[in-house]
Amino acid sequence: MEVNLTDWLGDNAWAIWLSLAFLLGVAEIMSLDLVLIMLAVGALAGAVVAVLSPSQWWLQILAATVVSISMLLLLRPTLLAKVRNMPGYRSSAAKMVGSSGVAVSQIDKMGGEIKVDGQSWTARPYSSDVVIEQGTEIEVYEIDGVIAVVYPKYGQLP
Repeated sequence: MEVNLTDWLGDNAWAIWLSLAFLLGVAEIMSLDLVLIMLAVGALAGAVVAVLSPSQWWLQILAATVVSISMLLLLRPTLLAKVRNMPGYRSSAAKMVGSSGVAVSQIDKMGGEIKVDGQSWTARPYSSDVVIEQGTEIEVYEIDGVIAVVYPKYGQLP
C-alpha cells in the first residue's frame, strides 16, 4: 500500500503543528526575544487539539491562536520583567557605555555621527563647548535616549 504524503498530513495534522512548534522553537533560540516561543506553545496547543479532534481544523486554529495571544499578553511581560531585573543585566544601549569608536563626522553641540562596533549612532559631545573632529577615536560616556554622549578617547577631560 502506497502512502501519499499530503493525504497522510491531512489525516495527521498534529505532525504539522509539531513541526511548526519545533521550527518556532529553533527560531526563538536565534532571536531570544520571547515571542516565537510563545507562538510555539500555541502550536503545541494546536497539536494537542489535533490529536483529540483531528477533523475539527477550526478548533485547532482557535486553540493555537488563543494560547499564543494569551501567552504573549500574560506571560511574556512577566518573563521580560524578571529577565531585566536579574543581577548583571544590561540593555544593549547600556553595554555601549565605555565602548570605543570613531567619529564619522564632526561632532559639536548640534550633533554628529559615530560608528561603534559597526553600528552608526547619532552623537553629541559630553560638553557643549567641545568639538570632536571627524576620524577622532571616541569613547561613549553615556546614552541619552537614542543619542550617544561621547568624548575624545585620547583627549583631555575638564
